[in-house]
Amino acid sequence: MRRDSRLSGVLHVLLHMAQQPGPFTSETLAKAMDTNPVVIRRIMAGLRDLGYVRSEKGHGGGWTLACDLSKVTLRDVYIALGSPALLAMGNRTEAPGCLVEQAVNAALDQAFHDAEALLLSRLGEDLRKRLGSRKLQAISAHHT
Repeated sequence: MRRDSRLSGVLHVLLHMAQQPGPFTSETLAKAMDTNPVVIRRIMAGLRDLGYVRSEKGHGGGWTLACDLSKVTLRDVYIALGSPALLAMGNRTEAPGCLVEQAVNAALDQAFHDAEALLLSRLGEDLRKRLGSRKLQAISAHHT
C-alpha cells in the first residue's frame, strides 16, 4: 500500500518558501515535490483557504506565505490538507456478527485511538521546534 506523503511534502515546500523570498509557481513546487502542478494547486488551495499561503495570478505571480510560519503547527497543516487518514491499518469488518471479530476490533479500536491521539498531539508542536536548528537549503537545490 502506498503511503500518503502529502503532509511531509507540503511541510518541505512551506519551509523552503519561508527561506526564499518571492513567489513560487505551481510548476516549480511540483518539480520539488515530484508531482503534477494540478496536485500542487489543489493542496495549496487548502492552505490558502486557511490563510497560510496566498496566490497571485499573472506574470511574476505564484504562491507566497501569508502568515508567520513559526506560529503554524504540523497539525494546522494536516488539517489544511483535509485531515487525511493517519494510520493505514484498520479493523476487519467482514463478519460483524462474529464475537471474535468484535473482541479483536474492540481491543484494536483503543490502540488505534491512543496512537492517533499521540500523533495529533505531536503534530500540535510548531514547525521550527520540530526541526530544531537545522539549516534549510533553497528549493532550487531540488531537481536541478
